[in-house]
Order: sequence, then C-alpha cells, then structure tokens
Amino acid sequence: MHTTYPQVTTAHGPVRGERRADGSLRFLGIPYARPPVGELRFAAPVPPEPWTEPLDATTYGPTAQRRPVTEVTTVPEPTVLGDGVLNLNVFTPDTAPEALLPVLVWIHGGGYVAGSAASPWYDGSAFNRDGVVLVSVGYRLGIEGFLHLDDAPDNRGVRDWIAALEWVRDNIAGFGGDPAKVTIAGQSAGGGAVQTLLAVPAARGLFRGAISASGILMRPDGPDVARAAARLLTARTGVPATADALRGLDADDLFDLRNRLLEPGPDREGLPPMQTLAPFADGALIPEPAFTALTEGDAGADVPLLLGCTAHEFNVLPDLPEVPPLPALLAFLGLDPARTEDYEHLTPDAYFGQALTDATFRAPALAVADARAQLERPTWLYEFRWTSPVNGAAFHCLDLPFAFDLLDAEGVTAATGTTPPQALAHAVHRAWVAFVRDQDPGKEWPRYSADERTAMVWSADPHAEDDPLRQVRALWSA
Repeated sequence: MHTTYPQVTTAHGPVRGERRADGSLRFLGIPYARPPVGELRFAAPVPPEPWTEPLDATTYGPTAQRRPVTEVTTVPEPTVLGDGVLNLNVFTPDTAPEALLPVLVWIHGGGYVAGSAASPWYDGSAFNRDGVVLVSVGYRLGIEGFLHLDDAPDNRGVRDWIAALEWVRDNIAGFGGDPAKVTIAGQSAGGGAVQTLLAVPAARGLFRGAISASGILMRPDGPDVARAAARLLTARTGVPATADALRGLDADDLFDLRNRLLEPGPDREGLPPMQTLAPFADGALIPEPAFTALTEGDAGADVPLLLGCTAHEFNVLPDLPEVPPLPALLAFLGLDPARTEDYEHLTPDAYFGQALTDATFRAPALAVADARAQLERPTWLYEFRWTSPVNGAAFHCLDLPFAFDLLDAEGVTAATGTTPPQALAHAVHRAWVAFVRDQDPGKEWPRYSADERTAMVWSADPHAEDDPLRQVRALWSA
C-alpha cells in the first residue's frame, strides 16, 4: 500500500490514515469504545457503533485531559476537546496483515488525572523504523475514570485499558501487527497501569510482555481508601458521590470538583493526594492490591517484565511545601528517624524530593524485582541516571525521549538541554525494541536474579551493574 491516505478496515468500520515522509503510516483518534457521555459517562466502556464510510484518522482524537499538570511533568501534553475520548492511535511501518510485527501498546502517565496520548513525545516513528507497531491509548481520568461511585462500576479507567487491548487483539493484524506479540508499556501512572494490569485476571492473554517505567502503585489501594475519597468529595463540595448526581455536570465543573478533592487539608482521613483517584482493589475486577499481588502472589508470573525509574524522580519539583525537618520527614514516610545519614548530605529541598523518589519509585520497583527474582520470574531492572544539564538531575519523565528515540521532538531540549546524548537514546531505545520483539532486552542487559541482582544503569556510559540499589533496599525494605 503506497497511497498518501492508506485505508484499513477494522471490526467497526474503515479508517483512513496518512503516510508520512519516512514511509511510516499513522492512524489517529480511532474509537475503541463509544463516547462516555450521558448514561455511558460512568459506565463500563461499550464497543463503538459501526460505521460504513471511511473515518478520517489523520488528526488526534479528543483527550480526557482538560489541563496538563505542568508542575510535575515536562512532557508536552496537548488537550484536544471533544466527547470521544476513548480512542487510540496506531503508528505502523506496514499494514500488510502477513507482516506480523511485534506491537507496543503505550499507556500515558499523568497521575491518573491528566496526560495525553497526543503528546509528540509518544510518536511511534522510531519504533516503526525498527519494525515495531506502536499503539497509544487515551482513557478516562480523574473522577470519571477512578472515583468510587456506589451506583457505577469501579475502576472505569482500568476497564478502558482492557477495552483498548481487546481492540488491539481484534484489529491490529489489519495494521501489520501480530496480536500474539503485544507488549504493554507506560510511564509514571502509565507504569502503574502496566503493573495493575498484571494483577487483573480479565487482562490475561491480552499481552505477553510488560514495561513499567517509573510506575506508581498507590498503597494502600483497597476499597476503604476509595470510599474515603468518595466521602471526602461529598464533604467538601456537597455533591453526592454518585453517577446520578455527577452525570449532569459538564467537564469543567467536574474538573473543578477534582481539584477541590485533591487539595490538602486535615479532613483527608489520612488520604494522601496521590492516592485519591487511582486504580484500587475492588475485590472484583482487581481482586487484591496490585503491589501485594506482584510481591506476594502470582500476578504476572509468566509475563516478562522490564521495570525501573529515574534516579531523581521528584528532586526538582517546583512549588514544594514547607520542608519538614529530616527526622520528621523520615518518620512520616515510615522510616527510622535516626537514619538521617542517608539524606543529610542533601539540601532540604533535595532530601525532600529524594526521599519521595525513594519511597514512591525506587523502593517499590526494587521490591517487585526482588520478589519476582526469588521465584525466577523473567525480570529486568534499570535505573536512568543521566543527569540533565538543565537542572543537574535525572528527573521524572526525562527518560521518555530516550526510550522513544525522539530527542528532536517538540519540547525535548527544555528537559535535556541542547545537546542530549544521541548514543544513549539509541541504546535505551534499542533495548526496548529488543524486549518488545524478543521479550529480552539483549545480552548487554542480564536478567535480574536473586543471586546476581544485576541491573542496567542508563548513564553517559551505559553499563550493567551488580545491585546498584542495595542502599535503597537496606533502608526501605522494612
């Protein structure tokens, strides 16, 4: 197929995409479920209504995000207005069904309240160049996706991910992909989504491999936490936490309710802001907390998992609250307040950010890797340590343009400086491609084991290192 506007017929109708200058093709904004409006606003996703005329798939579809969370991420995350937010984008080098190319399904981050699949940082051109089909997924966020409502199904955003994966299973062959060679991947909340899906029985068989970059799993994440968030919404706004009460509000009103729900305050019943709207163990779709299922159960036992984070995820967050004394901070995080030697060499802002980084990202990733290694489950661990000259840190989201090999994408130099190391981008991207293709990132990156604990360190000189996070384990294992 060499037309400028190639066409593929999906299970619901034909879509018309575009061929790009490099020869790759993209199909944008394809609906995988009906627009979640009216009676469907807080319902489980419903398959799209079929159509007969070719659907224009040359521009990104609507995003669930209303406004980006710019204080946490440097990723350009466009907002596209509209109702049909349950859509996905397919980037492919070849639409021949016999191509049977490996597939990477990307779930964006944004703390489960923001983010956009339309980001230029998630363009699939480099993956296409290297023989991989990329699918990026939009899903419901915030209250619509994750607030517990007594009269609606829980974990609606998780159900959206599953519906998108079912669409991939049923349709990706028409875009040159192999439905038997699907790897799911995501960063931040998207990385948490990946780990959550490993613990969801309904998702089994929809993917064969998983990549979790800076994955956030909310703990505790059971029904008590979810109900506390619902009570908090009602107490703060006077609006009942029911689908019936919320359905009539427009998107801006719901956005304002979300912001009021996330505000700090003494009425939070011990509910931290990042645990207010997120996947939780509802006892049905998600039988038990994902972190527990991954570290103590058999979740994802047969699924190769590549995971890790950056070294300084939250060290450079702007607008930090007043930083408590180091012993008080350690006690708040559940550590021995006498263990100040691990952080006292840092400035107050830096020790606050590094402690949050360790508690939220490094220690949980290490715990999952250690638990899987004990049971000889295929696992590869990494830490991204290349520090940006912009702020001297390997901060949250910095690794994304390296993994996608898109150092020339919009907004990248604001994060990396003007001369980021292309060789490092090639190395990180090459490992991801190998993992998607072979379920192994390559001989340079040994599998993580209970005996060796070897992990990849992504720095100016990438190398495999024996147990590079041993200090994190010693401090946080309890």
